[in-house]
Amino acid sequence: MERKLKLIWDFKGPTASKTAQHHEKHLKEYILLEKLSLHITGYLDINEMHSIAYMVVTDSEMKPTRDALKPHRGQLYEE
Repeated sequence: MERKLKLIWDFKGPTASKTAQHHEKHLKEYILLEKLSLHITGYLDINEMHSIAYMVVTDSEMKPTRDALKPHRGQLYEE
């Protein structure tokens, strides 16, 4: 079984939450367009000035997705 990796985009400032929510919509579109195997996305408010959007990809999908979407960081995904 392939590892799952969480690709993360950070948004800061007073509009961070709305921006992260909007970015997640684009991540969902990308997943459908590229026919990726996992459909796990989300956004999370860290605090009122920092939010993240994320998507989960397999090891084999990570490099092309990373190169196309340029996430700010990544980590192993734990369910």
